[in-house]
Amino acid sequence: MHAPESERDELYVDHVYDMIVVSNRLPVDYREGPDGTTVWNSSPGGLVTALEPVMRAADGAWIGWAGVADREFAPFEHDGISIIPVPLTADELEDYYEGFSNDTLWPLYHDVIAPPSFHREWWEAYVRVNRRFAEAAARAASDGAVVWVQDYQLQLVPRMLRESRPDLVIGFFNHIPFPAYGIYSQLPWRRQVIDGLLGADVIGFQRAADAGNFSRAVRRLFGYSTHGTIIDVPDDRGEPRRVVARHFPISIDTAGFEELAHRPDVQERAREIRESLGNPETIMLGVDRLDYTKGIRHRIKAFGELLRDERLRVEDVTLVQVASPSRERVETYRQLRDEIELAVGRLNGDYSTLEHQAIAYLHHGYPREEMVALYLAADVMLVTALRDGMNLVAKEYVACRFDDDGVLLLSEFTGASDELRQAVLVNPHDIEGLKDAIVEAIRMPKRERSRRMRALRKRVRDNDVAHWSASFLETLTGAGIIKPGVSDPLQAAINRMAGTERLLVALDFDGTLAPLVDRPEDARATDRARAAIERLGAADDTRVAIVSGRALESLGQVASPPEGTLLSGSHGVELQLDPAGVTIDLRESETAKLERLGSIVEEVASGADGAWIEHKPAGLALHTRRLTSTAGTALQHTARNRVEAELLGITVRTGKSVLEFAVRSSDKGESLTRLRQHVGATAVMYVGDDVTDEDAFATLDAEDVGVKVGQGKSIATYRVRSPEDVAELLERLADARDAAREAPSRWP
Repeated sequence: MHAPESERDELYVDHVYDMIVVSNRLPVDYREGPDGTTVWNSSPGGLVTALEPVMRAADGAWIGWAGVADREFAPFEHDGISIIPVPLTADELEDYYEGFSNDTLWPLYHDVIAPPSFHREWWEAYVRVNRRFAEAAARAASDGAVVWVQDYQLQLVPRMLRESRPDLVIGFFNHIPFPAYGIYSQLPWRRQVIDGLLGADVIGFQRAADAGNFSRAVRRLFGYSTHGTIIDVPDDRGEPRRVVARHFPISIDTAGFEELAHRPDVQERAREIRESLGNPETIMLGVDRLDYTKGIRHRIKAFGELLRDERLRVEDVTLVQVASPSRERVETYRQLRDEIELAVGRLNGDYSTLEHQAIAYLHHGYPREEMVALYLAADVMLVTALRDGMNLVAKEYVACRFDDDGVLLLSEFTGASDELRQAVLVNPHDIEGLKDAIVEAIRMPKRERSRRMRALRKRVRDNDVAHWSASFLETLTGAGIIKPGVSDPLQAAINRMAGTERLLVALDFDGTLAPLVDRPEDARATDRARAAIERLGAADDTRVAIVSGRALESLGQVASPPEGTLLSGSHGVELQLDPAGVTIDLRESETAKLERLGSIVEEVASGADGAWIEHKPAGLALHTRRLTSTAGTALQHTARNRVEAELLGITVRTGKSVLEFAVRSSDKGESLTRLRQHVGATAVMYVGDDVTDEDAFATLDAEDVGVKVGQGKSIATYRVRSPEDVAELLERLADARDAAREAPSRWP
């Protein structure tokens, strides 16, 4: 049952907050004490670990369900964080959570591994509960607060919040996959869900492929313009509001897992686990929620066939399968548990001996210390998910292996496979391939195991959960105090890319290399920046490019670029590559259009004294400032009509007493892509300060580094304060490149 709306208002509004996290569940678990009192215990998890320090610093609150149906709880403080519980009835728990969230969205978003169910009453409950969460956040948020909504259960909240509180900065992170449009389109409420998500300023996904699937769904369903990670969503006045949809791969509290793994009692427990299993040569481990997406049946089938075919012996290899209970009120999950327990029983009956069990099957959860002991005891970690947004178990295993031993066998259908490339990657649907991969993992030489694990551990250390939350919030807010110099996260990014085989450093000019000045022709790069560019460009494995909106002629005059510097002018239309001649990046069809465009506009302008034409690399401008206002407007109108009637695909822009035509609407993103291809870069650093640089940031890959100079919203992951800090950044990059060249082994 619900409290009346007026009571709930009273419940939630005793204070407002600058930072709010909204999730289906609170970061605390409810239990009733022996004397009937309410007791709250912290829920262990990476999300809580990542956000607790942020929320404490920003006067934050966490909004979510307490995990108990038909109960109202007043807001309270827990471990320095304000907690605002949102109530759910038993019926809503059944329809909104178990129904629409977990029997409609979950299977649909996991590529229909199990068939989704579509019920209108479930959808109605989903809308009703999402609105309750949105109202709670709106009441608790201060003016201009940041609200970060978590996961698929609350996809309608961003739009509801934007409608009631347009002053808010709204982010959303989807922790599970987002499917291809052919699958997503089955959802009867597909437009409503997409529209709900587009209420956010930044929508985060685990994988670049998920973000791409979302953008394609937006184009198919709404026809909105998308470019890279940017979606232009019209507001009430038809003006575009820029929404960022990109991947921010989540991670774990790496340091916390490493600390546990080093504890003597945990290491002793790992030895006890091996002893209790009969000290087999190899222990394989699977750790999963009991869910049909995790591929538990596939790994059991593969292991059983390996024993049957005598490629493995039960005396030598044991599989430990931890399957923690999950959604056991849902019939699909009850059936899955029965199937797996039946398969385990058959396999153990066929192959176990008195001394050695084939599969140790454990259907319950464990505290973190016990899980770390299991990770240390396991020689091979099996992650065979059929579809998974990330799979943090893979990262936890890697974080715990401080001994640089152990083998991670990882499904290519997990988000983790995008980052953990040194794992043994498998297609779990291919049972023969999975069997071969298991044998490869078991028999892998120690030297190869160590080489792979070192590379995996470096990746997990450098991209921990704090890095994930920081990168998302920096993209979302684009505000705050920017400290001078180079931040620790940016220095870590420099160190990561320092050893790349072929590096492209691409730099905006005005406001980035050169301080902004009143007269554009007076702009000059700082001496420190120029010296650092010369250092970087002197090496064969590094190229430097200056990417500007200026025409190349102007850029060459003010930048005086060092020899070998690549140049891009006019927002990518003009390129100066190797050899030093200028390339106008136009296709044959565009060149023909440009010639015809010139003929049309010259013909129109020839009858008007005082009109003149300025020719540009990919277009031209008709200037009418010497004409009267009436005559100039009429001439522009005539020129526009003639061009639009005779040529398709021409971009037209109106300025003050000028009408501009272009055969291509190029941008810095297209320019950066061309430069990357020309250089053959294995990694790119792009630094810029202007809104036009966002197009370049949008093209960057996961291994690249984007740096925004100064304030303002940006999709760049990192920031520096001024051109002086850009110079320091370039100096540090040059130092790191030098150090990487001198290292015994440059690439793992």
